[in-house]
Amino acid sequence: MPQIRNVAIVAHVDHGKTTLVDSLLWQSGTFRDNQDIAERVMDSMDLEREKGITIMAKNTAVRYTPDAGALAGEEVKINIVDTPGHADFGGEVERTLRMVDGIMLLVDAAEGPLPQTRFVLSKALALGLEPIVVINKIDRQDARPEEVLNEVYDLFIDLDADEHQIEFPVIYAVARDGQCTTELGGEMTDLRPIFDAIVDTIPAPKGDPDAPLQVLVTDVKPDNFLGPIAIGRVVNGTLKVKQRVLLCGREGARKPAQVTQLFVSEGLARVEAESAPAGEIILAAGLQGIGLGESVADADDPKPLAALSIDEPTLSMEFRINDSPFVGRDGKYVTSRNLRDRLMKEGEANLALRIEETDSAEKFLVFGRGELQMAILIEQMRREGYEFAVGMPQVITKEVNGKLHEPYERATIDVAEEFMGVVIETLGTRKGMMVEMKNNGGGRVRLTFEIPARGLIGYRTEFLTDTKGTGLLTHIFDGYRPWAGPITHRATGAIVADRQGKVTPYTVVNLQERGQLFVGPQDEVYNGMVVGENARDEDMEVNATKEKKLTNMRASGSDNFEKLNPPKRMSLEEAIEFIREDELIEITPNAMRIRKRHLDPHERKRAAMARKQEA
Repeated sequence: MPQIRNVAIVAHVDHGKTTLVDSLLWQSGTFRDNQDIAERVMDSMDLEREKGITIMAKNTAVRYTPDAGALAGEEVKINIVDTPGHADFGGEVERTLRMVDGIMLLVDAAEGPLPQTRFVLSKALALGLEPIVVINKIDRQDARPEEVLNEVYDLFIDLDADEHQIEFPVIYAVARDGQCTTELGGEMTDLRPIFDAIVDTIPAPKGDPDAPLQVLVTDVKPDNFLGPIAIGRVVNGTLKVKQRVLLCGREGARKPAQVTQLFVSEGLARVEAESAPAGEIILAAGLQGIGLGESVADADDPKPLAALSIDEPTLSMEFRINDSPFVGRDGKYVTSRNLRDRLMKEGEANLALRIEETDSAEKFLVFGRGELQMAILIEQMRREGYEFAVGMPQVITKEVNGKLHEPYERATIDVAEEFMGVVIETLGTRKGMMVEMKNNGGGRVRLTFEIPARGLIGYRTEFLTDTKGTGLLTHIFDGYRPWAGPITHRATGAIVADRQGKVTPYTVVNLQERGQLFVGPQDEVYNGMVVGENARDEDMEVNATKEKKLTNMRASGSDNFEKLNPPKRMSLEEAIEFIREDELIEITPNAMRIRKRHLDPHERKRAAMARKQEA
């Protein structure tokens, strides 16, 4: 049986996972020396490259021959899985961990363990996976590798790791340069110590290649030629091409199928294979109808595996058809049927998302982990040509012993000491409670808060303003607790256009003193569209298309528009944080506009009165 090692690289966002995989691929001989390879080669999605984060888990494989140890001179195939580092994509990480036998935990030498580090490590330890710790970026000026290692040990103890798991090998690395060392201050070498640690620490797969077939499917990718391709791990038995199998669904459903083609990973490519033994990570075609987290079993002696379970979503957003006056101008898919089909397809492909239909055919509820996860879905749909509108994120509440409970987050904040006061004060008004404060020296402080998830909606932009762009804010779900009471989401009102037309410079000059505008001269607006943020807490309706009255009198300087302030062009994430319950974001392939839910001013007043009566 060939020697195989399956390992997942897990870490908090931006700690260098994908960069390390790049270096491992280069040093394993996967690429030719003269081959032109993009940086962060595993980030294959456009959005991943633009945002600099990993969104989808992806696997690759390298071949390595150790020089020493029990397997000296014997070739070992190492399947490496690159996982997302952001908490919103935790569902990807949870699925991935079921495919591997160990993890490589990457920790930044300056920032230390952060919330997502804790999340992925807790899942890995619960599954009994063997850890390897890599402390990355030891070349940073503010690196503190010894303290960070102690923090990692504290984290393992806090998560009830057993004695065997806590005796992990430690490697100090600079992934960007492809260098590492096993001793702090020792001579830097290539990445062979990491390969050796994987071979020596991560156990070989335990499956029996002669047992009845069992395959756990962790992902399904569409393919225009082969149909859906199931990605998973052969737990027991041997999977072969043309083999008759049984698809085992969540509700006990059984469906016969035949494997039409079988692939394994070699470098970044998928290579056809005739068979795959227990422990191999495979891609199989022909399994039409298999779902994520379900299993494939032997047709004659079926022994299905337990279906994967994913943590429940904590946030919901309303997706609805676009009914603004500008509907259909740029979108290719605009009907409720188009929207429904796309969302249902996403729900099947992403276990961490749940789609629900409402009593109206025009709107749907999407349940997920966080604002970034929703923003990525919205951006993907926008680029595919969909036109729709989304509402304000809402937390998912539940009743426990007759009392209303809401999701809480554990927020970790790194700020300069001078901004500590304003951050503590602002989070206090959002019902946050500080549970820990660490001063690591160097003028920066790490604060840990327990805060309702509602309290963080719309806070990131304010946080960056308060800390002048220097603060770091990360958070992770921390369980359900009793309802904390009302929280003010936005202290300012909206400037709302009262008619359709083009914005004039004359209007901009007069309005920019009243608040921050989102539109500039010659931008098209319509009745009910939000064109700016009012400095006061009430909404203000304005005529944004007003022209200056012309006379035959001439006055020097009366048409001087040099004082026009540039409009604030919001990103999608900023718009999601900005909107209130009575507002929507209109999403089209070429534009993004904020608007009132009710475009007619009289309907808006009636809806506002109804909300007051309910409150």
